Amino acid sequence: MTKIVVDAMGSDHFPAPDVIGAVRAARNYGVGIILVGDEAQIKPILEKQKTDGLEIEIVHAPEMLTMEDKGMKLVLKARRPNSQNTMAVGIDLIKNGRADAFVTAGNTGAAAVTAYFRLGNIPGVDRPGLAPIFPTASGSCVVIDIGANPDCKPENLLQFGILGSIYAEKVRGVKNPKVGLISNGEEAGKGNELVKGAFPLLEAAGLNFYGNVEGKEVIGGVVDVAVTDGFTGNVLLKSSEAVAKLLVDKIKQAIQRGGPLAMLGGLLIKPAMGSVKKLMDPSDQGAAPLLGVNGLVFIGHGRSDEIAIMNAVRVAKEAVEAQVLYAMRNAIERSLKQE
Repeated sequence: MTKIVVDAMGSDHFPAPDVIGAVRAARNYGVGIILVGDEAQIKPILEKQKTDGLEIEIVHAPEMLTMEDKGMKLVLKARRPNSQNTMAVGIDLIKNGRADAFVTAGNTGAAAVTAYFRLGNIPGVDRPGLAPIFPTASGSCVVIDIGANPDCKPENLLQFGILGSIYAEKVRGVKNPKVGLISNGEEAGKGNELVKGAFPLLEAAGLNFYGNVEGKEVIGGVVDVAVTDGFTGNVLLKSSEAVAKLLVDKIKQAIQRGGPLAMLGGLLIKPAMGSVKKLMDPSDQGAAPLLGVNGLVFIGHGRSDEIAIMNAVRVAKEAVEAQVLYAMRNAIERSLKQE
């Protein structure tokens, strides 16, 4: 049975969403769950759930990493062998073979740093990248990186392209995924020095490399994987979320101010609006994989509810069963041999 570790103290409203979502995942997806966190807070919530026949256990971790943990303070907590925070304890469970993947809705930076120090990177990967799934006109697109690495070198973007391509193929089911390099123009030669340096590396890597893409091509579904540095990716992610929310809010306001006919029309389009809202809802994917670390780590929004946690566990299970970590190791190894 696939076993997933869930950081029970990760979300903004921990531990209820984390615990309830994990139980729902165990029931719906047939996975074993290890809840990591303060047992005194977890146990009362868990006891209220229907867990008969489910494989769920608690591993006590009395400490948490928060937004206040930064710099050397974070590094020490992340790498200390006897650390008792939920992320260190949870990631050690997959490192030691007790579980297959780790899911948290906690501090993204803290999760990335802890995973790096406790798991290390896949040999040949310099930096891991966070890779959420963007909705597009033709389906979805893996965007890597969206915040783990604000400053990158061309070699990092090459590695992101390889990792993102494997994830799209193995987990998303995309055959021969198209890989695009985010730039300010479609033509080869466009972009800053980072993009210009990464272009020939991606072109020669044996990937299905489409070339440069602008933001509109990403959203338009032209490529299956979009490669960028963490600074640009984070701006793209947050801008897209803000624009999507603005459009939905403006449509609602226009309906409410438009009188009886507009209100009637609003009722008629309500199912369609619900579908659009679901498309833009990050809880549908639950969490984004941190690709490149030598283990399966998934990081969700702090505002995750039980549905988001349940879906995060589902995505982690899919990655485990697709043996995506093994495939990424092999792909990076082949890339090194080509150099």
